[in-house]
Amino acid sequence: METSESRKQLRRRLRRARRHLEPGERRRRSTDLVTHLARHPWFVYSDRIALYLPNDGEVDLRPLAERAWAMHKTCYLPVIGGPGMRAMRFAPWGPETPMAPNTYGIPEPVVHHQHLVPAWGLDLLLLPLVGFDRAGNRLGMGGGFYDQSLAYRARRRVWNPPRLMGTAYAFQEVEALKAESWDIPVAAVATDAGIIPAENRPAQ
Repeated sequence: METSESRKQLRRRLRRARRHLEPGERRRRSTDLVTHLARHPWFVYSDRIALYLPNDGEVDLRPLAERAWAMHKTCYLPVIGGPGMRAMRFAPWGPETPMAPNTYGIPEPVVHHQHLVPAWGLDLLLLPLVGFDRAGNRLGMGGGFYDQSLAYRARRRVWNPPRLMGTAYAFQEVEALKAESWDIPVAAVATDAGIIPAENRPAQ
């Protein structure tokens, strides 16, 4: 439980466990997660879906992107702005999209800025998680990029797109996470064991 372990310590422990997965086990767990997610109505009925490329042992969603392309959906990847900028925008991504590494060495689509869309232009946003609890509170890498990109949701009383679903291995679940004022929770988490709806969250 987070009360007996600092956020920084918890992040370090969960990242270590994630990185230490054997490659075959990581593929198996990622495949199981993608199977669950591909059947979920949020994926089935969404046309504009933002994913991410795996880093630091994260769940690999590239097979999900292949399913999405086969269904004529548009996939997006996050694009980080310049130095000091935390809010991300999202670039359309396909099999032939040229890519270049960002500041963190993660490949990003190389597209004209006119083709970038804000988070509210998406139907479904899949967020990589370091940790999560049953209330939809999430622990990320600590950069604040997703929180800044979704800050508009905290300022409005009505629901705004996109639907937010975290992705993580089942062992990344913790008993409770303390939510900070700037944290944007997810409405569900996809894991290799199944989809976990967030408790006490409005339906999306």
